[in-house]
Amino acid sequence: MAGGPVLTRRDGLKGLVGVAAVAGLAACGGSDDEGSGTGGGESGGGTGGDVIVNGSEPQNKLVPTNTNEVGGGRLLDSLWAGLVYYKADGTPENDVAESIESSDAQNYTIKIKSGQTFSDGTPVTAKSFVDAWNYGALGTNAQLSSYFFEPIEGFEAVQSEPPAAQTLSGLAVVDDTTFTVKLLQPESDFPLRLGYSAFYPLPESAFADMEAFGENPVGNGPYKLKAEGAWQHNVRIDFVPNETYDGPRKAQNDSLSFVFYETNDAAYSDLQGGNLDVLDAIPPSALATFEDDLGDRAVNIPAAVFQSYCIPERLPHFGGEEGKLRRQALSYAIDRDQICETVFSGTRTPAKDFTSPVIAGYSETVAGNEVLSFDAAKAKQLWAQADAISPWSGTFTLAYNTDLGHQEWVDAVTASIRQTLGIQAEGAPYPTFAQIRTEVTNRTITGAFRTGWQADYPGLYNFLGPLYATGAGSNDGDYSNPEFDALLQQAASTTDQDQANELLQQAQTILFTDLPVIPLWYSNASGGFGENAENVQFGWNSVPLYYQVTKS
Repeated sequence: MAGGPVLTRRDGLKGLVGVAAVAGLAACGGSDDEGSGTGGGESGGGTGGDVIVNGSEPQNKLVPTNTNEVGGGRLLDSLWAGLVYYKADGTPENDVAESIESSDAQNYTIKIKSGQTFSDGTPVTAKSFVDAWNYGALGTNAQLSSYFFEPIEGFEAVQSEPPAAQTLSGLAVVDDTTFTVKLLQPESDFPLRLGYSAFYPLPESAFADMEAFGENPVGNGPYKLKAEGAWQHNVRIDFVPNETYDGPRKAQNDSLSFVFYETNDAAYSDLQGGNLDVLDAIPPSALATFEDDLGDRAVNIPAAVFQSYCIPERLPHFGGEEGKLRRQALSYAIDRDQICETVFSGTRTPAKDFTSPVIAGYSETVAGNEVLSFDAAKAKQLWAQADAISPWSGTFTLAYNTDLGHQEWVDAVTASIRQTLGIQAEGAPYPTFAQIRTEVTNRTITGAFRTGWQADYPGLYNFLGPLYATGAGSNDGDYSNPEFDALLQQAASTTDQDQANELLQQAQTILFTDLPVIPLWYSNASGGFGENAENVQFGWNSVPLYYQVTKS
């Protein structure tokens, strides 16, 4: 996941608080005053208690630069503190950083607060960040989030085979609390990106055996592992407050446990039965009733989450002009309005673009987005044009993981395709998210597959660059379009916010022609909390602010 929107630069960047104020970038996933309607603010408070929440087994070991999925990401964000963090409404605030400054949006000086330590007591220094970023960028380490470091000078050298350099030339340690970053070009939104997990620091002990470290990670955030071996794979992981952390996200509870449920139905039953304190994924079976069931403990607010499905061009019938026609036909064949109402009971909104309506710069009138409307006649016409190139045969399959409640909408989408196009279409279930992601990552999956994006940081670019730029780490369909890449680069380098947004909308018009994924809908943060849970607040990206949850 890489990139981000471009902040407006006025007289240099003098720390994150000033940058946020100038940019006006506040996503609408809740606010400090209103939260999710539960009371409680950013600082939390209460009587503490042992808090149990839902989660999912991470795809990989817990290494910040090799985790780019939600299950692992929420664990990293509890175990680590970055230079900045994002408040509930998406505004950035300094965490480990004392200041992040630049006069030209290309050369940055970053100072961290003195006296910071990891949970094992070792110091957090400027070198902790520089070493971690160098590890993540080095091509031979094959880190999923390596492209986050692409804007930094020297990235091409560390990515070459064999590497022409072992470290990024654009990073330099000045002293224990200061380091500098030189980018290849001005990118005024660079400070906004620094709250994402790829930019977290690492202790020196991590580099001795990164595989072992990822099994028992040591971070510098509000929590730490309860004990060595506290991660019971496919079952749960247990955290306790990290007493060495003294930042703005200090844990208000006595412990935090993530339980990895096989289904969201089981999680919802536990919530109703008092065995789960916070749930951020209501199962389809309960979407029509959960607000009545939970009353003022129900949460249903906008969030920066985009849902889609991907049909790689490498699949038979989906390359070249034929593939473009078929993807457009499949998009026109989906009745998004009906599915959002009947399957999701109004907890989803039909997509109008590739980003999210809670992000500054969003537009529902991007040229070409008529392909997201339901038009059976247009779908049949385009499919026939593709058949004229190469007749279709076989079954259209859409892969999904059954552990997080996707069967209902996949059944609805494939039914819409069958009825509209008159072809065989069906879901292809995988038992776990980790299993489907492994096949997607290894490029061994043989059909279309569900995709989604929960923003790393509150910016339009973050929904585009990481997923569709050539070679990007989350570009699961291996999409590549030089014109699209050029527009992304222009948007990243401009220091004018309005101009950057215009360029990103132009880039989306290309996506609407090529359809590297089929946009479906935007997700709300739909969840709930138990009768004894207090200070529950869901953030701009739909993730609860776990550190402030308490139990009466």
